[in-house]
Amino acid sequence: MNDLPLTLMAVHAHPDDEATGTGGVLARYAAEGMRTVLVTCTDGGCGDGPGGVKPGDPGHDPAAVALMRRRELEASCEVLKVGHLEMLDYADSGMMGWPANDAPGSFWRTPVEEGAARLAELLRRYQPDVVVTYDENGFYGHPDHIQANRITMAALAMTALTPKVYWTTAPRSMMQRFGEVMREFGAEGQEPDPAEAAAMAEIGLPDEEITTWVDTTAFGGQKFDALAAHASQGENIFFLGMGRERFTELMGVETFVRVQDTTGAAVPENDLFAGLR
Repeated sequence: MNDLPLTLMAVHAHPDDEATGTGGVLARYAAEGMRTVLVTCTDGGCGDGPGGVKPGDPGHDPAAVALMRRRELEASCEVLKVGHLEMLDYADSGMMGWPANDAPGSFWRTPVEEGAARLAELLRRYQPDVVVTYDENGFYGHPDHIQANRITMAALAMTALTPKVYWTTAPRSMMQRFGEVMREFGAEGQEPDPAEAAAMAEIGLPDEEITTWVDTTAFGGQKFDALAAHASQGENIFFLGMGRERFTELMGVETFVRVQDTTGAAVPENDLFAGLR
């Protein structure tokens, strides 16, 4: 018999990713007594520096940014009551096409087998019942998100473990609503970029293809505060501008596609641990 507590492991690319797509489930399941484990693959060094200085600009120090973002990540984990934080500390690869993609030590340049072997060690140590990461396109094509998916699936194949595995996603209906809210909170009179609108329309999945809808409304405040803990990246975190109430209204349900399961739990489901308790 396995005497370990039911365990959720979320594998994310950067500090702050844990709050956006899985902050609700991390907070909810911690409150329900589950063991929660967050694996953050990169150091976030391609984020904004103090005063909003951008990567590549004079005064941007990736090592200092990484240290600052680690402290913010630890604060976010405290808010979400994450039980265990594990950092792989690969160098942030930046957005697709940036020079940082090919920099020595970048996550994107790291052989999948190497990253997977390190993650497999964590899988064996924590023996999660549920594993969450991104889909094969990293949700929106970010190289580090894509790499997180690759090493997670490869690491699972290296072990004898059979957890339920989920990829984060968003229903197209929510993406449409999100676009409306972005326009509402955007600059007055600003017209949406047609190319950007078309790209957003392709993110996520049709509602009927989503297998798992988890209500995390009661934890919306924690999720908002976890995002707010990443204050250095506030310029890039659109959600913070809408306030806690509107944020919870828009982001109070987290959605996933179940890609591995041995429980036989029926879908659609409303619990990542359906069939396990």
